[in-house]
Amino acid sequence: MSENIESVLNETRLFEPAEDFVARARIKAVDLEALHRKAESDYEGFWGDLAREEIDWHKPFTKTLDDSRAPHFGWFTDGLLNISWNCLDRHLAQRGDQAAIIFEGEPGDTRRISYRELHAEVCRFANGLKAQGVQKGDRVVIYMPMIPEAVVAMQACARIGAIHSVVFGGFSAEALRDRVNDAGAKMIVTSDGGHRGGKVVELKQAVDKAIDHGCPSIEKVVVFKRCGNDVVMRKEDVWWHDVIAGQADQCDPEWVDAEHPLFLLYTSGSTGKPKGIQHATGGYLLNAIVTNKWVFDMHDGDVFWCTADVGWITGHSYVAYGPLAIGGTEVIYEGTPTVPDAGRFWKVCQDHGVTIFYTAPTAIRALMKLGETWPEKYDLSKLRLLGTVGEPINPEAWMWYHTVIGKERCPIVDTWWQTETGAHMIAPVPGAMPTKPGSCTRPLPGIIADVVNEEGHPVGANQGGLLVIKKPWPSMLRTIWGDDDRFRKTYWGQFGGKYYLAGDSARRDEDGYFWIMGRIDDVLNVSGHRLGTMEVESALVAHPRVAEAAVVGRPHDVKGEAIVAFVICKGERPTGATAEAMLKELREWVSQEIGPIAKPDDIRFADNLPKTRSGKIMRRLLRSIARGEEITQDTSTLENEQVVLQLQGKA
Repeated sequence: MSENIESVLNETRLFEPAEDFVARARIKAVDLEALHRKAESDYEGFWGDLAREEIDWHKPFTKTLDDSRAPHFGWFTDGLLNISWNCLDRHLAQRGDQAAIIFEGEPGDTRRISYRELHAEVCRFANGLKAQGVQKGDRVVIYMPMIPEAVVAMQACARIGAIHSVVFGGFSAEALRDRVNDAGAKMIVTSDGGHRGGKVVELKQAVDKAIDHGCPSIEKVVVFKRCGNDVVMRKEDVWWHDVIAGQADQCDPEWVDAEHPLFLLYTSGSTGKPKGIQHATGGYLLNAIVTNKWVFDMHDGDVFWCTADVGWITGHSYVAYGPLAIGGTEVIYEGTPTVPDAGRFWKVCQDHGVTIFYTAPTAIRALMKLGETWPEKYDLSKLRLLGTVGEPINPEAWMWYHTVIGKERCPIVDTWWQTETGAHMIAPVPGAMPTKPGSCTRPLPGIIADVVNEEGHPVGANQGGLLVIKKPWPSMLRTIWGDDDRFRKTYWGQFGGKYYLAGDSARRDEDGYFWIMGRIDDVLNVSGHRLGTMEVESALVAHPRVAEAAVVGRPHDVKGEAIVAFVICKGERPTGATAEAMLKELREWVSQEIGPIAKPDDIRFADNLPKTRSGKIMRRLLRSIARGEEITQDTSTLENEQVVLQLQGKA
């Protein structure tokens, strides 16, 4: 028997939802229990009934789940639908004049786009794509700033049955080229530039560079004029405004079967080669709809803001598709949270009357470091629900979010899910259950999750293990584009195809609440003890002078692995004797919080952690730094390359 991952984080605080929130919640405790009971007693019937209730089908399905080719599960396979129709057309009669998107650019420009206007824009661009030769099944790469036209491009592709692959606008030309070539894309849709961090990001220039380095499948590049920066228009290039000129504002949708690929989205893999995660139309849409209703408790009149870029899965499910599929009103913001100052997020919330706010723990910790005076300048009284996404949130950041932003009245939905899962899997249903700081709570109805050891046997309460999903669900990935063997090995290989392996370690407490402990490859093995990095990070961040921390392992002759912590302090970065004193203090702090086994061997201070422009910590880079290895990774997506020199002790 293998040893379990040890759980060392002890968090006991419990927060019940406020009575007034419960009173108007879509799902109350009794409703949630009924949903769970139905899913347990009739799994296929549960999902089939939801699909009939929530989706407009052009041709109804007769078979809910096809497991004959497991792990290639099919959902609603003989049904026909179109996701753009479900996001736009079906709302026109009742919600045509309602705002679908409220946009704010980083320079301060704003637009309010109704469902009727968004429908017309999508149809014009869809007709334009067809006129440029794009057909059903063709791949279109979208490389744009966070502007409404990015959503228009995604919806237009879906409308005509083309498969989109959005590449985050912070990625380098080389990363773009690799994704274009892997997808075999026919077209790139981009912009002259985008506003980010007070600068213009030269997107068209990056596209030109990618094509110069070899993108043989590309026939056309469509360029939207956003910033007015100088660009060179080449033979394959055409302006967006020319593509839509003279196009009709109606476009009949392409009715596709439920398993038709909707999009590819590339996510990093353990080998460093990105994986093209392939999602299907019908099942993906269903989970996007129900999670927006269950987890975000969205009602008419809500203004929802998910801060994620459409280059990530969060921006697909909770910007481009989910909120629109249920007829919601959402905010899209182009830039960073600190331009022109650290109050920008809170000003956007105030100015647009945001009621539901969904962001990453990385952003929360960064804003927390800058102090309470910024959010206190703005009226955040309309906020009624807060959410987190992308990584586990440490309890102290959760408490800051709860008290400073939510004023102790907004439930926090800490959501666990992945690019591969398509939608929330483990998350609070906010009107139906209490929450615990740092826990993503329980699996949603119809999601059968467990924590098991390396032989696949469930572990006991508060024992760490591997997070698995035991039954297929509608929005699950269908394969890795062009690499089915990798799909089978990565997600289904460990337990002989029996369970989906999430790649995260977790524990489940005595109340059945799940706690994510970090990636499996972020598990530390210290003197025979297997520790999740997230728990050591949480202990460090609980220190009053620490704003953020990342922990990795490096080989150690005696202990197997040594713990290396990279720490960002509140205020000035400690140096010299101050750093020495702080290092000793933090080592003792972790020893008291967790135990001597978790005491970091090495602590390094910097002004920031190495992050991509989307806010993700580059842990592979930290592991290389910790081991003293030469940096060979592409660091072009880092916000600040100077940070690497600080962490190496060279600056």
